Amino acid sequence: MNRITKLFNIQYPIIQGGMIWNSGYKLASAVSNAGGLGLIGAGSMYPEVLREHIQKCKKATDKPFGINVPMLYPNIEEIMNIIVEEGVKIVFTSAGNPKTWTAFLKEKGITVVHVVSSSKFALKAQEAGVDAVVAEGFEAGGHNGREETTTLTLIPMVKEQINIPLIAAGGIATGRGMLAAMVLGADGVQMGSRFAASEESSSHDNFKQTILNVKEGDTHLTLKELAPVRLIKNKFYEDVQTLYTKCPTPEELKELLGRARAKRGMFEGDLVEGELEIGQIAGLIHDIQPVSVIVANVIAEFEKAKQEAATF
Repeated sequence: MNRITKLFNIQYPIIQGGMIWNSGYKLASAVSNAGGLGLIGAGSMYPEVLREHIQKCKKATDKPFGINVPMLYPNIEEIMNIIVEEGVKIVFTSAGNPKTWTAFLKEKGITVVHVVSSSKFALKAQEAGVDAVVAEGFEAGGHNGREETTTLTLIPMVKEQINIPLIAAGGIATGRGMLAAMVLGADGVQMGSRFAASEESSSHDNFKQTILNVKEGDTHLTLKELAPVRLIKNKFYEDVQTLYTKCPTPEELKELLGRARAKRGMFEGDLVEGELEIGQIAGLIHDIQPVSVIVANVIAEFEKAKQEAATF
């Protein structure tokens, strides 16, 4: 056991990212059943839909699982109350100030983890009383930090500043990547893109197949004036870049983005006008597999790489 497996009472220090439109109860329960920690992504769910997924997840696994909650969510108070009412014991918070909800959750006996993109925010999260942090590098898919610090440099910088458990995220989809992150000082890893391309992911098959076609340079971090997001380059992305040539205001960017753009792309499968969020590591993802196979392969490669490293 290490600090992460002990904290969550899981077999492997692997956490599944709580990705919008990908992370329903089927994915979360599958990851937990495979020995990792599955997370239901609350960011794309109305409160009662989240309650339904929590209840289904409890039926699908007897292992620990958690909820990822972006704190900018408009129904945040209702979401937090549902989590407490349903007896969920692990919450990952993101996109907001960890001081806002950490004390409330911990008073209810809930383990709290906060997602950060810099050592400064990692330290603030520790001071707020969280039990662990996820340090997410620039390579990650979806919404990202403005600092553009890569995982390779972020993890040791955060490790230098905090003493609570550290989970590395961004650019990790293999056992070798997992070992590298832990050598840099992480106690565990969070993987998003690899699990987005799983059989149990709730995203549309069109999106999953597109992930397999992503090559180096096919994603880009954009929309920093709103909330930085890493996107696959498609027509919508090109429309954003064209608008940037006119020095748009945030309001003009919001108008182009519109509503439900991410749902349209990842959940409904519109590869032209939809928002397609994935990490740079997609260039190393070549197949859609069951979660059980993904986890087994990552652990097998991790152990093999560890043995090879011992011979250096």
